[in-house]
Amino acid sequence: MKERIINLLAAFESENIGKSFPLDYCLPLYHSVSDEELSHIKHVIRYKTTKQFEDDLDYLLKNFQFVDWQEFKAFTSGNFKPKKKIALLTFDDGFREFYEVVAPVLERKGIYACNFVNPAFIDNKDMMFRCKASLLADAVEENKTIDPEVYRMFSLDNHLEKGILQKKILSVNYQGREVLDELAEKIEVDFKAYSQEHQPYLSSEELKELTRKGFGISSHSWDHPKYGDLSLKEQMETTDKTFAYLKKNGFLYESFAFPFTDFEVKKDFFDELFKNEEIYCSFGCAGIKLDSVKRNFQRIPMEMGESGAQIMKKEIAYFRLKKLINKNMIIRE
Repeated sequence: MKERIINLLAAFESENIGKSFPLDYCLPLYHSVSDEELSHIKHVIRYKTTKQFEDDLDYLLKNFQFVDWQEFKAFTSGNFKPKKKIALLTFDDGFREFYEVVAPVLERKGIYACNFVNPAFIDNKDMMFRCKASLLADAVEENKTIDPEVYRMFSLDNHLEKGILQKKILSVNYQGREVLDELAEKIEVDFKAYSQEHQPYLSSEELKELTRKGFGISSHSWDHPKYGDLSLKEQMETTDKTFAYLKKNGFLYESFAFPFTDFEVKKDFFDELFKNEEIYCSFGCAGIKLDSVKRNFQRIPMEMGESGAQIMKKEIAYFRLKKLINKNMIIRE
């Protein structure tokens, strides 16, 4: 019902979203762009093709003024007056396509972007657990026979459809991620071999080259846990470890983007985070929303299986709807 209402309201939104956009800043979020099938993310991210991505950018360019990191800081500090509402383009997870596909497009169009990375995966030393789950789900789809023990590990009947097993694999969380390595042995998936062959993540040298080209490389935690599931101590350990890495390597250590979501992250984390005076702000991904923590900005996920234009109109419509019932701000306790 909610989706139908939002779609209906979105149909009445103006084409001139630069004027109707409810905030002064727009923060689009992507993970990867590719014209190829990426087995390590195809089951967990609905990434866009190069053409779809460029169409999104052209649409955004008509309505917003893209800014770089320093301009974003100046604008949100009240020290920069742009000609239009601004847009800061962001990417998460540090996938290789940012260097090979995205950066050339952005250089051609004169657009800055910041990629929030997990140091644990740089140089393909390891792979995020959701990527492992995607590879396993892909193998289940391709394999004609599956070891019955795989079903038993999830307390499933081995006569069930493969789709049910895939959903169970994809539901494994950060805390239970070790089971994915056990499954890999039984499904005959070699994560290390895949990483060596496909190099899904950016290398240290590519990150440095991107920095030399003017792009931002910043913090996304050490190895991509969901912060709402961690204690405050665990939250700060993974955050501080990542900032130390960024600072040591000359990357952007003034910002932090939550992996997954900042849902259920309490005010005490932000109080602790901003004790570090070098950190300017943090980013969530709840769409067009305000936040009771003024230095935490919400981004708009752009990989929802729709065009950028449709996503933006739906986000604007949803914001208006929430505003009517005073639900357009996230309150931290």
